[in-house]
Amino acid sequence: MRLLERHFLLVLVALYLAAFALWPLGQLFAEALAANKEGVLFGTFLDQWESRSAIRALSHTLEASFLSTLVSVVIGAVAAVLLVLTDMRWKGAIVFMLLLPLLIPSQIMALAWIELTGPTSLILAPLGLAPEPGMTNPLYSKWGIVIVMGVEHAALVFLTVRAALSSLPMDIVEAAQLAGARPLRIVMRILMPLAFPSVLSGAALAFVASIGNFGVPALLGIPGRYTMLTTLIYQRLQGFGPQVLGQVAALAVILTLIAAAGLLIRSLVARRFGAAVERTSAPLVPFPLGRARLPVEGVFLAFLAVIAILPLFALVGTSLLPALGVPLSFETLTLENYRFVLFGYEAAQRAFINSFALALSAAMISAAVALPLAYLSVIERRPLARLLDLFADAPYAIPGTVLAIAIIVVFLPPLPGLGVSLYNTGWIILVAYLARFLALVLRPTVAAMESLDPGMDEAARAAGAGMLTRLKAVVAPLLAPTLAAGGLLIFMQAFNELTVSALLWSSGWETLGVMVFFLHREGNTTAAAALATLALIAALGLAGVAALFVRKLPSGVVPWRG
Repeated sequence: MRLLERHFLLVLVALYLAAFALWPLGQLFAEALAANKEGVLFGTFLDQWESRSAIRALSHTLEASFLSTLVSVVIGAVAAVLLVLTDMRWKGAIVFMLLLPLLIPSQIMALAWIELTGPTSLILAPLGLAPEPGMTNPLYSKWGIVIVMGVEHAALVFLTVRAALSSLPMDIVEAAQLAGARPLRIVMRILMPLAFPSVLSGAALAFVASIGNFGVPALLGIPGRYTMLTTLIYQRLQGFGPQVLGQVAALAVILTLIAAAGLLIRSLVARRFGAAVERTSAPLVPFPLGRARLPVEGVFLAFLAVIAILPLFALVGTSLLPALGVPLSFETLTLENYRFVLFGYEAAQRAFINSFALALSAAMISAAVALPLAYLSVIERRPLARLLDLFADAPYAIPGTVLAIAIIVVFLPPLPGLGVSLYNTGWIILVAYLARFLALVLRPTVAAMESLDPGMDEAARAAGAGMLTRLKAVVAPLLAPTLAAGGLLIFMQAFNELTVSALLWSSGWETLGVMVFFLHREGNTTAAAALATLALIAALGLAGVAALFVRKLPSGVVPWRG
């Protein structure tokens, strides 16, 4: 009985990860590298390298991702330097504005920018800065994608560089000051070179995030005829259906290889340029800006307001209009769009229910799996569990589009022994969420498990308690706050998710992210703005709830934790 109990949980966890992560990803590569119709080895994959549309999409993906990464590096690195190395005020408000684009789903941020810069812009039109009526929104272009993705991912660079600068010791600065160096010279010649690996690390994260981004290219690139790999996969699957599964699998593998190359370059460059720093002295003391403080604060806050706040004002304003082009005033202001999406449009109502149910299910099941996996890996130190712990990160590390294709490859055919296909059902979305978001609760659970006193488990074992009893009565109560916080992070991401859902949804199984996207594509922009505003309120509300758990989580799990 004890032997059965000892291996029961490990087998269950292994089956879970094999079914939802390893099998789909393995099948994806098998499908992509299969022979083509002519029987040429790797023909399906090689055919894509000869496809004009695929090469053009690959070129666009690399180009837009590289340029948007430059934008992210400039914004993120400058913000980190100003906040860590100077005595600027209102740092809490500045950090909040910097992280807003990261907290808000990319399709909602893209829609907000569209409303800000379009011919009917409620903010730019009164100032005479909006495009002429009838003109195409300038954001429907390569540069529109570059700017919006650059702003969205700047927070990744900011968080990485801020952490590196905050950890530098004061001894370095004091030594330079004794040698007569001025603050600007200390920053440019000493501190920034030490933080350079973190700039590269943040740039690599921003690049990989841009490679896998779907929301921004979908809303800005498709109307602008600037196709990237994620949108090409979406368009082919929507246009031709599952019969092009081999082609889109090959494109997904190309996407995976680019993302993997970005992370590998990040690791190699960081190792090459990394420098050992003594971290036992006092932390850095910010340099005084003197008379320049007020102008610097004013310019920087105005810039952040333009990139983070004004688009959201434009989005909310559009949601209150009876129709696009109507000036917003007390006479024209209406809540009709909110009434429509909440009570008058069945698909939107289903989207709320579906997103809530899918996000809640994914959060609860993932937390239930993370607990025994972390226990077997950290406390029991089972080799197989430690290996599964590493593989569990893979579905979250790869672009969401790749995971969605992998799930379709496996769960489109009838399941062996059951004869039932999950395709065109809500179950396939849940499977994808379970695979993708497990890492969000597993990482903090593993970190919290490593900080537990193993003596408690040993004492329960010596008293004759079996593994299930120890897990349920000793470990689970201690880790309950961490599991709840990790589950909340999953709920936040899944509730507004678009990238995976866009390829897996079906009639009756719409999600919030999909509905915002389709309402905008159908031309019902005011309703899309209302739905996006409701989703935005939900995202910020959940972020506020997550903040309550911050002290219960290891450092780095919640991005806005300082």
